[in-house]
Amino acid sequence: MNKKSAASSQEVRLDKWLWAARFFKTRNLAKTAIENGKVEYDGQRPKVSRLVEVGARLKIAQGWDRKEIEVLALSNQRGPASEAQKLYQETQASQDKRAAEAEKRRLAGAATLAPQQRPDKKSRRQLQRFKRQDIE
Repeated sequence: MNKKSAASSQEVRLDKWLWAARFFKTRNLAKTAIENGKVEYDGQRPKVSRLVEVGARLKIAQGWDRKEIEVLALSNQRGPASEAQKLYQETQASQDKRAAEAEKRRLAGAATLAPQQRPDKKSRRQLQRFKRQDIE
């Protein structure tokens, strides 16, 4: 084993780790999320090239969810989901908070009434005219 591969197994960039842990489908999506402030590393806004350390705490915003995780292992290769889940552990507080927010969203959706039927052609045109008036 040469010197470079030994060092690379210990040092993993944040964007590459997020990709390997399957938080993002591509490294470019991980990079964009980091640059847009959707990822916090130990309470600070990191750079894409930040080296990840075991024991670090990350906050990751994805859609409606905001996960707080602790890094348990490092990997720079994307593997099966079962292996990726061994790289981190989500905090219990984060799990509880996400479940409570999901329940709120579910209840809010249940409170809104769905229309009895789809609007016909005349109704659609009336809606479009009404919406255009708001914009102009």
